[in-house]
Amino acid sequence: MKMKVSTKLRYGLRAMIDIGINSQNGPVLAKDIAKRQEISKKYLDNLLVSLKSAGLIRSLRGARGGYVLAKPLNRITVEDIALALEGPPIFVDCVSEPGSCNRSDNCVAFEFWTQMSEIVWDYLRKARLSELVERQRKKNEEMAGMYYL
Repeated sequence: MKMKVSTKLRYGLRAMIDIGINSQNGPVLAKDIAKRQEISKKYLDNLLVSLKSAGLIRSLRGARGGYVLAKPLNRITVEDIALALEGPPIFVDCVSEPGSCNRSDNCVAFEFWTQMSEIVWDYLRKARLSELVERQRKKNEEMAGMYYL
């Protein structure tokens, strides 16, 4: 069984966490995000355009240019990021396209998929970028303290 999150969303979330961590000292360059996150710069540029269009990030031009968050960390949810990059999560077409199935009024499977979709959507809505940034900071600190012989 494969219910996969798209590469677009996986990379986009990593880019947003990166900007959240690194933009406190000023704008973050796309090439630096790409390098840290091991994402092709060309692919990242497309993601950044979508995130900017959705009002989640701003780009600043000039010698000190780059990307910054357009809103405070605690006002950006994973739902916002998912909507900017993918649109709503869809598990089965009958849930996302009302009227596409003539069995939906009398179908327990339809009810199950609808409920599952609502649970996932609620989880994305509650997950704040601020929480993910804080968790990543802690992981970074833990990794910085490790050394190998």
